[in-house]
Amino acid sequence: MGKEPPDAAKPPNSQAEQAAAVAGEALVVVSRPKIEPAWYAVYAQVRHEGRVYSRLLAKSFECLFPQMERWSRRRDRRKKIQVPIFPGYLFVRSALDNQEHVRILQTPGVVSLVRNKDGPLPVPENQIESLRTLLGSQEALTSYPYLRTGMYVRVVNGPLCGCEGILVRKRTGKSRLVVAIDIIQQAVCVELNEEDVEPISEWAR
Repeated sequence: MGKEPPDAAKPPNSQAEQAAAVAGEALVVVSRPKIEPAWYAVYAQVRHEGRVYSRLLAKSFECLFPQMERWSRRRDRRKKIQVPIFPGYLFVRSALDNQEHVRILQTPGVVSLVRNKDGPLPVPENQIESLRTLLGSQEALTSYPYLRTGMYVRVVNGPLCGCEGILVRKRTGKSRLVVAIDIIQQAVCVELNEEDVEPISEWAR
């Protein structure tokens, strides 16, 4: 009889060997799907938004805390101060797995993330980018009631080029671009010339 080739596979004989073989076949490495970073709206205790912002930054989160200038209401003196555009809200960017979610919620001053029954709702990237463009401009910003109707436009000229929002008209004839953050139903606006915008069809939003 010839010798069996040294590299021939031998079937397991003992029960232990058979169990090991079965266990080996059952050992499957399952890789979890990668969670892409997204922006989320943080609902914070009112008048504690700035502290929450600082605490989230200290935890190495990327954050956005929109503020605008206004005159203080103190009677003894008037000066310009920074106030939240969206009182009670700020924004955090995260690949929101369970661990990151808990880290955010455990931050003192955080009440919750804006969510529905399925979980935290990401803020559309184009709304955050438009908001950042407004904040980086030298235009005077004011808060604005959230609108559910109106023409959706994109700015094509000037320092606000690329911003998307709702075009509204004042009684004086001047126009404003309203940038809305849908999931928190808040908005901010800036005056502009209608010649600098073009309409965006509903399906392209």
